[in-house]
Amino acid sequence: MDTASYGSGNDEAAADPVRQQYEELAELAGSLAHEIKNPLSVIHMNIDLLDEDLQESESPIRRRALDKVDIVRQQCERMERMLADFLRFARLREMNLTPGSLNEQIERVLRACQAQADQAGVEIVRYLDPDLPRILMGSDALQAALMNLVKNAIEAMDDGGQLVVRTHATRGGVALDLIDTGEGMDDNTAMHMFEPFYSTKTAGTGLGLPTARKIIEAHGGRITVQTEVGRGTKFTLAFPALPRLA
Repeated sequence: MDTASYGSGNDEAAADPVRQQYEELAELAGSLAHEIKNPLSVIHMNIDLLDEDLQESESPIRRRALDKVDIVRQQCERMERMLADFLRFARLREMNLTPGSLNEQIERVLRACQAQADQAGVEIVRYLDPDLPRILMGSDALQAALMNLVKNAIEAMDDGGQLVVRTHATRGGVALDLIDTGEGMDDNTAMHMFEPFYSTKTAGTGLGLPTARKIIEAHGGRITVQTEVGRGTKFTLAFPALPRLA
């Protein structure tokens, strides 16, 4: 795949005052998002009640009112998804990492996504190294990151295609490749895809990939991307490996 490569790793640590200011801002933003959830839930609940009342009405303006209610409900649901994603993004801190198998993690995700792949006409091809060294991981967080990447890959293949999933050992670590035959990304999308709230999807929150990156980096890992419009995309996740037991 003749592509440009867009990577994200651990940049140099910021100075302590800057880091502290960032953490305080992230904490404030997380608290604000949590507070917004309460009135939003009340709005959503009352929209549902209004919908029930309108369903019982025979007024000639009923249909137009129901259409407006449906629009408000959809936007409430979109805001609730965005807040949930943002809270996961803002609250991601150091995790309790324990030894585990990257193969087992990706296999669980692929089984969970198999029905979606079948419906989309996507063939999942596995090349999982059976001798892959173990890594330190936060199981639930890593599964969430892998789930986001696999779902994105499947959704990029509207007309069907193939998703190759490959694990292999590297010098001092392990790597996971996710290679799809989808539509690929243009340079602008590839340059901004890890920025919070950037999304090319109508219903997207723009927090899935930034959260996945934060999770991977919290594992001491790195994510890189190769993509070409019309040919597909390759995500590579690299992690430090644990020493093999003698």
